[in-house]
Amino acid sequence: MTDTPLSAAELVAAVPGLARYLRPATLLHPYAAPDADPRGGRIGGPALWPAGEPWPHCTAGHPEDEYGFPRKVTEEPAAATALVPLAHLRVEDAPHLPWPEGTDRLQVLWCPNDHDDIQGERFYYGPAVELRWQRAADLTPVAPPPPRRSEKEYLPQPCALRPEQVLDLPDRDELPGELSRAVEEFAARQGIEYERDPGRADGWKLGGWPSWHSTDLIAVDCGRCGERMAHLLTVESGGDPDLSVGRHGELHVFVCPVDVAHPVGLDLQ
Repeated sequence: MTDTPLSAAELVAAVPGLARYLRPATLLHPYAAPDADPRGGRIGGPALWPAGEPWPHCTAGHPEDEYGFPRKVTEEPAAATALVPLAHLRVEDAPHLPWPEGTDRLQVLWCPNDHDDIQGERFYYGPAVELRWQRAADLTPVAPPPPRRSEKEYLPQPCALRPEQVLDLPDRDELPGELSRAVEEFAARQGIEYERDPGRADGWKLGGWPSWHSTDLIAVDCGRCGERMAHLLTVESGGDPDLSVGRHGELHVFVCPVDVAHPVGLDLQ
């Protein structure tokens, strides 16, 4: 037996029914770069923002109990805290994303504190995430205000990116039963032993499919229109950005296929 992963191309060639599930994805491969190009694709690092536009803040409360741990807000929200730049992404690195017309930059911002009230009925306990689809020509260097309070594991170390275009396949939970069994049988015939689903790329990723390794499949639907949301970004713990989400796991950010301006969906694995 071997733990060598199967590629998406190998799986599609062996199980042709998988072809319709292929999605383009970009693996970001972040690496430490304290002096990264401000206008390049990156994680963390210097901020760019449209001139004259206020820097966004999170207006949820982030109180602490007597031991210094966040607790659920039951009184008036505390003062707003500035969002932190998580990622600056370029259209040339991920042309497969649902870029709104006229935009060529995506800035992913988050509040570097845990929240438990942003997913409605659905359990979530992690940072609040906002997306800004922008034009590079409109952006200038800015010095955003520091967050009023923050969890250190949500403050990314500056990294540049080595984007890699790949084709991605979903977890077997997303496949019809017959197709899922065909994938498993093919892997067994090849002597492949794996702990994750073959054909799905892991790591910091734009597009493609999310992993459901902790919870099994949980459909993420748009809270505004009810459409099944599409995977936009996987944030991975560890590595050079030195982040930790969930229990040192992954944060998945989803967007609505009808309108990317609808609030994002979030999931921790």
